[in-house]
Amino acid sequence: MSSDFIFTVVYVLLCICLIYPPTEFVSAGVTIENLFSFTLGNQHEGFVLYHLKRHCLILILYSLLPIDYIILSSFLGYTDFLYGFYQTFPFFSSCFLTFAVILPATSIYQVLNWKRNNYEKHPGVINISKFCNNNVDWKTVANNIDMEYRSVDKICLQTSTIVTVVVTENWIIKVTPLTINVVHQSDATLVVKEANSFDLSPNNTISVQYLNIEVKSERQGVEPFIIRINASDFRDLKDRVARSITILPNVKFHQSILDQFVDVFKETISNNPIYETNEISDRCIGCMTVDPNVKLQKLCDDSLESPDKCTNCYCRPMWCSDCMAKWFASRQEAERVNTWLSSKCTCPMCRATFCMLDVCLINTVQRE
Repeated sequence: MSSDFIFTVVYVLLCICLIYPPTEFVSAGVTIENLFSFTLGNQHEGFVLYHLKRHCLILILYSLLPIDYIILSSFLGYTDFLYGFYQTFPFFSSCFLTFAVILPATSIYQVLNWKRNNYEKHPGVINISKFCNNNVDWKTVANNIDMEYRSVDKICLQTSTIVTVVVTENWIIKVTPLTINVVHQSDATLVVKEANSFDLSPNNTISVQYLNIEVKSERQGVEPFIIRINASDFRDLKDRVARSITILPNVKFHQSILDQFVDVFKETISNNPIYETNEISDRCIGCMTVDPNVKLQKLCDDSLESPDKCTNCYCRPMWCSDCMAKWFASRQEAERVNTWLSSKCTCPMCRATFCMLDVCLINTVQRE
């Protein structure tokens, strides 16, 4: 494998990491925002202007990537790959060179057009201008957004390394690499359109859910947009927005880690043996709404040398699976969610130690 090809692969990977930086790059501060903080300033001092300048900078930097490759490879002497590509595909090579030259010129022209008359033609400013009332200009609206962003009473959801959702007292803002979408909460409608689940473990016991929420405005001319958030952030979003969030009937998701664990707990114990009994309480003593449906009995092959080995529980069935799952979760370390299923707990009544293999669903037998 030639050094020219290796250089090309490395350059392409660096470009991808610059456009869509992984968490390692973000943690190390290798992002456009950090590298050019001297010219962008601080978004807490002027949120809207900061992102307008950031969009212009990003557009120019992205457009320079092809020509930078040609210049850098020539400067470092890695020209064999480019020359071989030109010899094999002269037409495509000419197109690439033309594209590499025209793209920066077009981007600079676009940025100059955006900055004309103090960013009035920037897509973000056009979006903000749609919320101008009583003949005020977009700067007044932008100042209002800036003041609310400086308040501690806001939430910022980093939906990805390049997209941020900010919810202030009156505004819902989505910031992307090249524009800003805004909606005033007084005329906003939020609808959860879709929930996507992704398994993080081979046995499907740990998963993450993402919600696609459509944000619409009742104002004429305001385009709807989609915000994609982690399901665990849904409660924070719901508490911050002034309007109710509609969840479509076909969309099912866990609104918290506890909700997710309850479902996994119930699915896991469904594989355990059934316990037959005719002695159950009238109602679950945890929620007092449903009949008890689980019984603790030692079934696991626990080591006798274990200091916290499972023991027999002689309590009659008094708990439903939901309440038992919530009790089990409450006795675990909150920061070690991935160990919950393999951990142990104690009976809420007699304090007998049990694990997931010791929780059995019951089958009620009628007395003769």
